[in-house]
Amino acid sequence: MAMTVHVDIVSAEEQIFSGLAEFVALPGEAGELGILPGHMPLMTRIKPGAVRIKAPNQQDEELIFVAGGILEIQPHLVTVLADTAIRGKDLDEAKALEAKQKAEAALAGKSAKIDYAKAQAELAEAIAQIHAIERLRKHTH
Repeated sequence: MAMTVHVDIVSAEEQIFSGLAEFVALPGEAGELGILPGHMPLMTRIKPGAVRIKAPNQQDEELIFVAGGILEIQPHLVTVLADTAIRGKDLDEAKALEAKQKAEAALAGKSAKIDYAKAQAELAEAIAQIHAIERLRKHTH
């Protein structure tokens, strides 16, 4: 039997995932993080993107989109406290593309009334969702 680590992914609304994993990968603040059982303790912020979970005895990875948050790693426990978390199968590509277009239009408008930081954050989140959807498609086809 493969070594595993317990993984919990929660958002403000609900617990999205709780179970064992052989491997977890997610977008850390300083780049992509790969986590195996026994990983040294670590706490860091995460960026919008896909959390990939390789569960034991499953061929396909579980994919969960997170819109940022905090990651805590202990040798036998990985906890993701996400601002927003959406199961890969529940991602809406049309909604993500629309959000991306709105954010790009707002940034291009150069209006003094626009909150550029908010528009940039919304654009980054929409792009990360689109990438997560593309990654999910590759793994299911």
